[in-house]
Amino acid sequence: MTDTLRPVQPSSAAAEAPDAPDLPAPDGPRKLKRSIGVVGGTLLTISCVTPASTLFVVVPDLFSTLGTATALTIAVGSLLCIAVAFCYSELGTLIPSAGGEYAMVSTLAGRLAGWLVFVLSLLVVMIVPPVIAMGTADYLAPVVHLNPSMAGAGVMLLATLAGLLDLRANAWITGVFLVLEVVAAAVVAVLGFAHSERGAGSLVSMEVAGQGGHTDTVTAMLVVSGLAIALFVTQGFSTAVYLSEEMENPRRNVARTVLATLAISAVIILVPVIAITLGASDLAELTGGDISGMVAAWSNSAVGTFVSLCVALAIINAGIVMVIQNSRVLFASARDKAWPEPVNNVLSRLGRFGSPWVATLLVGVPGAVLCFVDLDTLYGITGVSVTGMYLLVAVAALLARRGSHAHTPAWRMPLWPALPVLLIAVLAYVLTQQETSHLLWTGGITAAATLYWALYLRPRRESRWLVTVPEDAQA
Repeated sequence: MTDTLRPVQPSSAAAEAPDAPDLPAPDGPRKLKRSIGVVGGTLLTISCVTPASTLFVVVPDLFSTLGTATALTIAVGSLLCIAVAFCYSELGTLIPSAGGEYAMVSTLAGRLAGWLVFVLSLLVVMIVPPVIAMGTADYLAPVVHLNPSMAGAGVMLLATLAGLLDLRANAWITGVFLVLEVVAAAVVAVLGFAHSERGAGSLVSMEVAGQGGHTDTVTAMLVVSGLAIALFVTQGFSTAVYLSEEMENPRRNVARTVLATLAISAVIILVPVIAITLGASDLAELTGGDISGMVAAWSNSAVGTFVSLCVALAIINAGIVMVIQNSRVLFASARDKAWPEPVNNVLSRLGRFGSPWVATLLVGVPGAVLCFVDLDTLYGITGVSVTGMYLLVAVAALLARRGSHAHTPAWRMPLWPALPVLLIAVLAYVLTQQETSHLLWTGGITAAATLYWALYLRPRRESRWLVTVPEDAQA
């Protein structure tokens, strides 16, 4: 349904003066300021993928269940993400909005589908930052011992304060932190390869340490099940779409940022994973996933401490960028009238730095609270939500060239429609292999959201859930 697209009208002054500030019309929806180019967008987006913190926080859990098959699973997930990135690149340049996935899907696949994508993306954006933040305590351990939940909550509150600043300033802050985390990942890769204990054939040996010192075989079904987390490993490349409304020349820069970020982040994550797999002293150490311990064993405690502190900074960096991204989702939902009017008015407020400050607080503070929830549950719900969200984005990509959209200027993916069709089939199968409890949690939340749609949004379709795309983005 294309009637969900409501262009934001620029003011007459802005129309007459191309260099004038990006001000909203008196009665029109608020617009975010275009202030970042490819470099700033790439720094923010790669920081949201947060390669080093993902490597040190999320990948150890994959090692514990997949052992030597971890690198293979991440590689397969990265290949799937190429198709996903093509979908995001086309849709993000066709519908460049701070609403990200929900703006794209609402416009192309209908308002209910867009609402469900919004709910799934909201689950992801609320859960992922605290999941990453809780890893801070492990990597500050060489300096100070902290409770993981308390440390994670502190990181989330710090990230919230940083998220209230100007976006351009945050791009350079996160850029500095990004250099440190790439250095940490590079150190791990060099040390792992230098201390290789096994050959390249071990990468497909499909083994994991079992109970009592036995070696268990990693089945194909375990690999498929692990793909949900593997997709989550590089998931942050979608940040470029969320930032498209603040990106200069989005038709060109969004696709470049999405594809470049996926390629860079996949290398930064996958190469150290291969090095760790080859360099672990035995299968039990690999399955244990103590990457800091391996680094210390390969070098010395000083190097191990350096790497750990770099990772801690990377986690803080990830928190800052995720809070920035996620606040834009809430801001856009309020601007698009997803809530009762008093809530919309509050969430759409912009602060002195041009950031949506209320939305930023509503992302960061609950994120601090989620640091006290069971980590396995958070991982499972996130994996299911990311997979379901990608599936609906693929459906929207399949519909992106019908009607008037077929002639709208946008970056167009190769091998359409084969890629979206293949992606839909694979992601649907991956969902069937997830744990029942995680499917029930996510399904229950989605069902409640559908009820809200049926009872509140749908009866008010003329005044609620009106997806907006700034007119200057459509040029």
